[in-house]
Amino acid sequence: MKIDFAPLEVPVHRRLQTVAVLQWVYSFLGLAPTCIILFFYLLFTRFWLISVLYAVWWFYDYDTPARGGRRVPWMCGFKVWKHMRDYFPIKLVKTADLDPRHNYILGFHPHGVLVAGAFTNFCTNATGFRQLFPGLTCYLLMLPLWFRTPFFRDYIMCAGLISSEKKSARYPLSKRGGGNAVVIAVGGAPESLDAHPGTYNVLLAKKKGFIKMAMEHGAHLVPVFSFGENEVFDQVGNQRGTWLRWTQERLQRLMGIALPLFHARGIFQYSFGLMPYRKPISTVVGRPIRVERNQKPMAEELDALHQLYMDELSNLFEEHKGNYGVDKDAHLSFV
Repeated sequence: MKIDFAPLEVPVHRRLQTVAVLQWVYSFLGLAPTCIILFFYLLFTRFWLISVLYAVWWFYDYDTPARGGRRVPWMCGFKVWKHMRDYFPIKLVKTADLDPRHNYILGFHPHGVLVAGAFTNFCTNATGFRQLFPGLTCYLLMLPLWFRTPFFRDYIMCAGLISSEKKSARYPLSKRGGGNAVVIAVGGAPESLDAHPGTYNVLLAKKKGFIKMAMEHGAHLVPVFSFGENEVFDQVGNQRGTWLRWTQERLQRLMGIALPLFHARGIFQYSFGLMPYRKPISTVVGRPIRVERNQKPMAEELDALHQLYMDELSNLFEEHKGNYGVDKDAHLSFV
């Protein structure tokens, strides 16, 4: 295999972009296990009191991810997130106003491998969410597993991430006065296994839990499609029915996390590695679907709203795909 090395004379701003994305990739792939190792390692050193005190704090603070988390606004404004935005680049596209007097559930599609669009747009200030949608506070849902990891849980809560457990998602939606937006990557970890370039598979056909939650709280639904999300990584072929896909799905059910075998480029060469490709991601926020509060929705009402949501998401994709290099014959496939 011929290796395509990066040129020696790379502008400083591009090097900073690479460093920003490198720390983000490491945060998703390596920081959690590093924190676990550090926690137990300290117990066997003269610094054992750090882990003991943290364990006491953790016990006291255990339910914080289910009570809105602990966002640190100044960390969301770090310049490193702007470098990360410019690496791809990533942009947020507004199609309609969102009245801050209401609460919202934003359905993010597709999940992609590492949800780069969702994190950059809704957990940082890099793409101007606060300016485009004034008065709204975003909460991106993440697998509960990561909030059971010492030190790491506190780090991710700083960016506004909260647990994807039902009680956690319900907490912001229960606040009176509106102004809260819960962002759900509806397809979740299983959808990451379908994150192949050029594909538009959306794991949504049987996903009705978020629809029911919206009805119970009267939260308006907003479809969001992130063009380019599946383009930033390649993935080993794992079509449904293959032994690899069977293994991945079994492991996902056992551990709660998916293990897509992805690859892209490296830091000093462009031929292989775990750094994403520099390909644009455009996250388009659709028009809100008005939802009336109904604490005990009937199956027919749930199905009707679910179908309306899928129709609106499909319309959003069809309306904007031409602006982002998607073939005119490409359409969403609901799985």
